[in-house]
Amino acid sequence: MTKYLFKRLLQLIPLLIGISLISFFVIHLAPGDPTNLFTTPNVKPEELARIRANFGLDKPVIIQYFYWLVNILKGNFGTDLLTGRPVVIEILERLPATLLLTGSAYILTFLLAIPLGVLSAVKKNSWFDKSVTLFSFAGMATPSFWLALILMLVFAVKLDWLPAVGMYTFTLKDSPWFIRAWDVCLHLILPVTTMTLVSLAGLTRYQRAAMLEILNKDYIRTARAKGLPERVVIFKHALRNALIPIVTIFGLSLPDIFGGAFIIETVFGWPGMGRLGVQAVFQRNYPLIMGIVMFSAFLIIIGNLLADLLYAWVDPRIRLGEKKQ
Repeated sequence: MTKYLFKRLLQLIPLLIGISLISFFVIHLAPGDPTNLFTTPNVKPEELARIRANFGLDKPVIIQYFYWLVNILKGNFGTDLLTGRPVVIEILERLPATLLLTGSAYILTFLLAIPLGVLSAVKKNSWFDKSVTLFSFAGMATPSFWLALILMLVFAVKLDWLPAVGMYTFTLKDSPWFIRAWDVCLHLILPVTTMTLVSLAGLTRYQRAAMLEILNKDYIRTARAKGLPERVVIFKHALRNALIPIVTIFGLSLPDIFGGAFIIETVFGWPGMGRLGVQAVFQRNYPLIMGIVMFSAFLIIIGNLLADLLYAWVDPRIRLGEKKQ
């Protein structure tokens, strides 16, 4: 296991370099550059050239990438072109809010998807199964931004039960910690609900399909023939094997969660890394865009690595990094 983990960590280096190379060139293919934020139609050509030179935009893209990569290897992710602050500081300030939002939605999604999928498979063709199936197809067909706006309209505008935007209420910043914590929880409800409902639909179908396949295996029929209680058959013999495909989805769904966070954070005004990334794209803030891309890529790769390591726990037959004798 240690050898496998070390090998996978070494593979991160060329993978992250490849991601950075593609992202850097794609970003520079978009029309416009950061100088548009500091110039007017009446700016003189020599002043525009000076601004571009200060940002290093007068050099070929491949040279710009080389300088950027050298700085990254030194631990320097560049400077925010608007605020003048280090990109790392800008991202680290927003990262906890993004991890709180995406982590809450991620955990809640799997806590709901697994029991719903299992019950749907056990009660195949029942009203419960049909209801879950209908909900799943509706969820997969619903755009996250549309659902976010509907929830905001109903629960924040019409009913006025929950806050619509932001992470906290500014008037409560001097209140006791438990009041501020409760305020953050209230602000979390709508964005987490949106992300969970959109992600839950597909995962429930995966879990149902995996459970149905396991329930048709010979060893399940043998366990039932031995007179074991149905609860033992389902949760001890069937569920663990049915979780193997879900472990795969666990890692593969991380890009969807972080990709959805960019949309959800923008709609709900959540002060996280996703919203910062959207603002950076509109501003053509190249250093900040690249910093967010690399941080997101690193988190996603680590998530996929954790999913691979979970295989050995879910299925003892799998021994990562070990050769078969």
